Amino acid sequence: MKTVRRLFALVLAAAAVLWVANTPDEIWAGPAALPDGIYDPVRAGEQPPEGFWQVLPRDAIFPVYSPTFRSAESTEWLAETLVIGVELNGEAKAYPVNFLNRREMVNDWIGGSPVLVTW
Repeated sequence: MKTVRRLFALVLAAAAVLWVANTPDEIWAGPAALPDGIYDPVRAGEQPPEGFWQVLPRDAIFPVYSPTFRSAESTEWLAETLVIGVELNGEAKAYPVNFLNRREMVNDWIGGSPVLVTW
């Protein structure tokens, strides 16, 4: 079983390296450092729970901190595009699932409230 896990981890790591090498620069929308006031469990020294098995190291997938948006009319998405839609205090935003498959987390503000959109 350990051999299968190690092989899986190597394949996943190789896929991640290939994806990163072939990802356009505009996808890396987050800053190099965390914004002020954001708690970072890794820098705080928190350890994963006992017996926790992880394929990628902590924080290997960087969240998006400053997403950009277009109006629904100006996008080129197909009508069948899956999105996670959020509406707060009269402000609405849509996050395409195909993008979240690669980045997994978006830190954003909607209707004056901080939100974390994740997939």
